[in-house]
Amino acid sequence: MSQATPTASPLLNNRYRLLAVIASGGMATVYKAQDTLLSRVVAVKTLRDRFAQDPTFVQRFREEAQAAANLNHPNIVTIYDVGRDTINNVPRHYIVMEFADGMDLKQVIRDRQVSGQGFGIAEAVDIARQVAEGVGFAHRRGLAHCDLKPQNVIITPEGRAKVTDFGIARAYTSMVAEKSETVWGTPQYYAPEQATGNPPTPASDVYSIGVILYEMLAGRLPFEGRDARELARQHLNAEPPELTTLNPNVPLQLEAIVRRVLSKDPANRYRDADQLARILTAYLQQGEEYTLAQASAPMAASTPSRPGTSAVAPVA
Repeated sequence: MSQATPTASPLLNNRYRLLAVIASGGMATVYKAQDTLLSRVVAVKTLRDRFAQDPTFVQRFREEAQAAANLNHPNIVTIYDVGRDTINNVPRHYIVMEFADGMDLKQVIRDRQVSGQGFGIAEAVDIARQVAEGVGFAHRRGLAHCDLKPQNVIITPEGRAKVTDFGIARAYTSMVAEKSETVWGTPQYYAPEQATGNPPTPASDVYSIGVILYEMLAGRLPFEGRDARELARQHLNAEPPELTTLNPNVPLQLEAIVRRVLSKDPANRYRDADQLARILTAYLQQGEEYTLAQASAPMAASTPSRPGTSAVAPVA
């Protein structure tokens, strides 16, 4: 992961020293930082000015970050702290997270495409299983991610997948949900119901995991369009190319699982990521013995929920 040293080394709230820029996106900048109190390396995500100056978003950002901080799972990047400081007369709102050394899954996919060495079947399924286990843990606690994509999955040198950005994605989802004309999510990965402006549910997260798995297996996205509108139309109305035509190594059993996950109707998918994780675990354990009947067995439907909240009962 490339890192750029900031022009200065600010100290947030006399505790977190920003060392180097790890990544920069539309909503935030991520720094490698030093927690001077606990003497450990952390990641600090600071909001961009246009979001930091929106009091409503900042409040939701803090609330969602605090909720996500309760997610302690090996496949989720842990949130340690959330705070505010002023640097050079500019307010800085930030989240302090576990520093997950590694590379985001999107970059891994790109590198594999350039090298011509695709993902093995078991490798791709295992990454999707790990993502599903982390997201499923959040679903059991009443939280949906709302913007799952390879850029939000870190792959460590040991091969562990860690999902990040729970708090900031959920906060932004809550904000834009008030605007009926606004669609939240990343067009290549969001579910059909998100494409129409409906609030995401756990089943929406399941769909997004399916897109990620499809991309790893096929070496391309299930839908490719010129713009967000074209991608939305395809998510709603088109069927993706069969995996077996793009990658003959994909077994029919696995194709059936992916087709189920990418169902247009949320009620026809696995109801949450926990259930998907169990399906993928069974597939990895049983391999070719995994039956089409197991992959297509009826699942209880998800019910609509408020933006960023789960349709399943949270676990205390």
